[in-house]
Amino acid sequence: MRDTLYANVPFQLNEMTHHYGRNVHLVGNPFLLSQLATLCAKGVIQPQINRLVETLYVDLVKTVVNAEFPRKMVSLPTRMIDYTPQGLYQGEVIDPQVRVVTVNIARAGTLPSQVTYDLLNATVDPTVVRQDHIIMSRMIDAAESVVGSQIGGAKIGGDVDDAFVLFPDPMGATGGSLSTAIKLYKEKVPGTPRRIITLNLIVTPEYLRKMTTDHPDVIIYALRLDRGLSPPEVFGTAPGALWEKERGLDDRQYIVPGGGGFGEIMNNAYV
Repeated sequence: MRDTLYANVPFQLNEMTHHYGRNVHLVGNPFLLSQLATLCAKGVIQPQINRLVETLYVDLVKTVVNAEFPRKMVSLPTRMIDYTPQGLYQGEVIDPQVRVVTVNIARAGTLPSQVTYDLLNATVDPTVVRQDHIIMSRMIDAAESVVGSQIGGAKIGGDVDDAFVLFPDPMGATGGSLSTAIKLYKEKVPGTPRRIITLNLIVTPEYLRKMTTDHPDVIIYALRLDRGLSPPEVFGTAPGALWEKERGLDDRQYIVPGGGGFGEIMNNAYV
């Protein structure tokens, strides 16, 4: 007889209340916020930083899979099937045939994308998982302010039709680079994705405004919102309630409180 206990497995995302729109998810997770605080602390270098990034992204990817990916009912024999016909697991699993593309935005996104790729290969059929690569750079003016971004090269392995396209990029600062990368997939890569999802460790109000304006269909998951340069009246209000006053970027477009340049420390390359 079929047991329906796991026929509809509930999952409720724990997230912070905000006013940025339904496609923005600020994940409320004390353990991950603790790990992220350590990651951003002055003096954290290799190998600790990469280990922390890996820990954070393993959990963030699991959160996205639980919340967004489709499921499938299965009836799978366990090792007990040799002893009893009741040795069957009947219930939901993540649909193993869902197509997924993870995009490495070099260089801070390289390790997060590899972690995402490896975890997805152990979650769904590896033949429907792919990793793409994009090399991007910020364009700055004479005052060292970011004025845009450009793609220096890309290795894209095929279409994205009906695929979940994931962008695991740690720092959502201005949103310019990620917006450009998403535009590339929408305009140049064949196929229509099922969903486009960004996975960020830290985002700013400026990033959220850029992304929700340029790509209102994109789903954003972030562990932390940094708005440290906002005026005093912002602090103590729900995120987004005074969005027009919120500020998380300094004049050089670095996140405050932030964690400095993740890409530099993760690669021991300070250029």
